[in-house]
Amino acid sequence: MASLLTSRYLITLLYFLTFCFKSLIADSNSSFSFNNFGSNSSFESVLALYGDAKVVNGSSSLQLTAPLVSSAGRLIYKNPIKFYSGIPKKLVSFSTYFSFSMWSDSRNGDGLAFVVFSDGYPVDLFDDSGSFGLSNGDSFKFLSVEFDTSMDSKYGDMNGNHVGIDLSSFVSSKAANLSSLNLGVNNGNRLQVWIDYESSSRRLEVRISKFGETRPFDPLLFEQIDLPKIWPENEGFFVGLSSSNGNSTQLCNVYSWSFKTRQSPDWMHSEPLEPMVFKEKKENEIKIHKENDCVMRILSALILGIGLGALGSFIGMFIWTIFANKRPIAPEEYAMTAVAHDKVSVNEKQ
Repeated sequence: MASLLTSRYLITLLYFLTFCFKSLIADSNSSFSFNNFGSNSSFESVLALYGDAKVVNGSSSLQLTAPLVSSAGRLIYKNPIKFYSGIPKKLVSFSTYFSFSMWSDSRNGDGLAFVVFSDGYPVDLFDDSGSFGLSNGDSFKFLSVEFDTSMDSKYGDMNGNHVGIDLSSFVSSKAANLSSLNLGVNNGNRLQVWIDYESSSRRLEVRISKFGETRPFDPLLFEQIDLPKIWPENEGFFVGLSSSNGNSTQLCNVYSWSFKTRQSPDWMHSEPLEPMVFKEKKENEIKIHKENDCVMRILSALILGIGLGALGSFIGMFIWTIFANKRPIAPEEYAMTAVAHDKVSVNEKQ
């Protein structure tokens, strides 16, 4: 009976610890992935559209800007994502992938930007005087990666075909000319982008290529960014894609978008970004790496240890029960057994 109760207790403990680890993994990771934005994708349950953004082309893409002057649109992940997660709290890393195209038959518009807002930013607010529909200044802080199709001298733009990293200002801290890669962001061609932020090294990396090509090994841009210094009093942020066309009729379409956060292991200090390889099949399926192998190995080791412990306890209790139930031999019984043994020995000699 005791062994049965012990086994049940250990099994219950095993299930409880497994549940706790699953909860920990779920809390430390926030992710979504949409290959299209049709009604069957259920994207509206986690993503919100603002401004002129709408589903077009038979639900195959999202149109952020309309073919109208001064059009602006935005796609935002509804749930604020925590900067910090776990016990003790640690800064999280994130990775995002999206594919898009822009086109204009007249002058170029502002372009498209991947944006990280503080959790106090009014995501439904559009600024006609700012690029990509965003406000420029200290009122609202943001981090963005811009795909700029307009050469604006007041921001020091190199040309109308570049990528830049912005920190609450449209004067990019780092920028790269896309023409050097034989890429154009306003010719209607579909492009794909990978943006990764590694919390352990505080490093943001940007990669871009033509749609269908493999992820570039080397980043086009990278920058050291300490997110807690940008938002020292905020633990959450919103992520989104924002576009505006200024005085043009530039169209901006987004075809797919995925996002994932992850925690770096305690032993990691300055490790290069996770070498993920994204490939899109004909059905535009996005592959993302699985959960952190370190966490799963710890969980597996814990389950194995508890299982072996439970087995050892069961065997120990079983042996203890056998010996506990065995009645000891009294002295007089031992003497009678010895006499009988002597008689048998004498008879055998005769």
